[in-house]
Amino acid sequence: MATFSVENFGCRATEADAAAMRRALRAAGWTMLDQHASCDVVVLNTCTVTSAADSQARDAVRKIHRANPAARILVTGCYAQRAPEDLAQLPGVSWVVGNSHQTEIPRLLRESLAAPWDLVPVAGSVASSSGESFDRTSARDFVPLAILDTEPMSLARGPAKILTGDIFEQTSMQVSPLAGIPADRTRPILKIQDGCNNRCSYCVIPFVRGRSRSLPPDEVLEETRKLVAAGAKEIVLSGINLGSYGRDLEPRVDLAGLLRRIRHETALEQLRFSSIEPQDVTEDFIALVAASPRIAPHFHVPLQSGSDRILRAMHRWYRAAHYAERIRLIRRALPDAAIGADVIAGFPGETDEDFAATFEFIACLPFTYLHVFSFSARPGTKAADLGAPVSLAVTRDRARALRALGQQKSAAFRALQAGRTVRALTLARGGDTWTEALTGNYLKVRVEGRRPANVWCEARVRSAQEAVERNEVVSSRR
Repeated sequence: MATFSVENFGCRATEADAAAMRRALRAAGWTMLDQHASCDVVVLNTCTVTSAADSQARDAVRKIHRANPAARILVTGCYAQRAPEDLAQLPGVSWVVGNSHQTEIPRLLRESLAAPWDLVPVAGSVASSSGESFDRTSARDFVPLAILDTEPMSLARGPAKILTGDIFEQTSMQVSPLAGIPADRTRPILKIQDGCNNRCSYCVIPFVRGRSRSLPPDEVLEETRKLVAAGAKEIVLSGINLGSYGRDLEPRVDLAGLLRRIRHETALEQLRFSSIEPQDVTEDFIALVAASPRIAPHFHVPLQSGSDRILRAMHRWYRAAHYAERIRLIRRALPDAAIGADVIAGFPGETDEDFAATFEFIACLPFTYLHVFSFSARPGTKAADLGAPVSLAVTRDRARALRALGQQKSAAFRALQAGRTVRALTLARGGDTWTEALTGNYLKVRVEGRRPANVWCEARVRSAQEAVERNEVVSSRR
């Protein structure tokens, strides 16, 4: 029986894609293993949001190939969609499959391993199955491609095979049949939206994910019921631009309407949603979350910068005052909600004054955590050609200062929970005398005693000091 393993890089959306690949390969008769070193095929699901993400994927390929030279490596995901030929040249890579063709991976492996491909390399160009060719020297990183052949990497294995296509041709979403909750995940991710119609100047994701498209509400409800039947107590709804959910459907629906249907038409105990853009955080949406104890009080609202000048250069469709208003609305309606943000340090042209404006803006708002990124120029994006780069040393200093501010915000929020009773869902991680659990407002705590995953418990946080430093709770009960 052929064996495989999957390693995922990136966001919740890629995690959902990786879970779908695992399910599809197991349904096709493959045996999944935890260790790459003993697998026949290793699938790497990549991210390309930064150059560091690209480097991480390349390093993983090299490490796996050294540890298991006999393994056939399949690279997929956003990096594979953006720059397939770069990955195809790496030793050990047998296939590169873009996001456009992920659902075909089981068929590709079955056919390729049963009968080796017999394709002839075309010097100086890339040939598709239709006979069309693209000149290597002029093709952009995200030029639409078909089934391609590249120069051989070795005589023993032959050329890597590339399967990708025009991601913008995709107008609908597909979801793989569910086979229960993955053993390593208490809170399954259900991707209900993909792609993005925005064109933020720094972001390559629209080019590797395509236009915004949504899973129809009835299918979302069906998948939710399946997960609940399999034992899920919390489900995380994810998407590339989740707030745009349903705008492409006919009749048009919205995320708030979907949340209401999940609440009324399923037995799901807790629903959590992933990142949502500030323009989609309306008063009505906040009120919906505040009114339902079955929706986790957790908002992740990307900021990127607190400087209006930089926001304009980023092509972000809001300004700092508008963003601050939405965050304060959340805090007034939900005093204990988790509120997180993404922020970019070192965007081209960011002056000391711009950074100071961002730092002070964040300091004045009731965030509970931050995700800080150093700017990374992505091929083909407008920000890559803006000029006036911020030096690496300055970018690192700014990112370090923002991370320290984020840690202060997290510590202050934890301290506020001292003496309160919290409800948390146990996770799969723990030690001999404790189990990690997650609260609705996104606090990780340690429940005393070794407990099975996916169990609700209620506990009182001991003190501000221990809530911050030890993450422990006592008086816990199921």
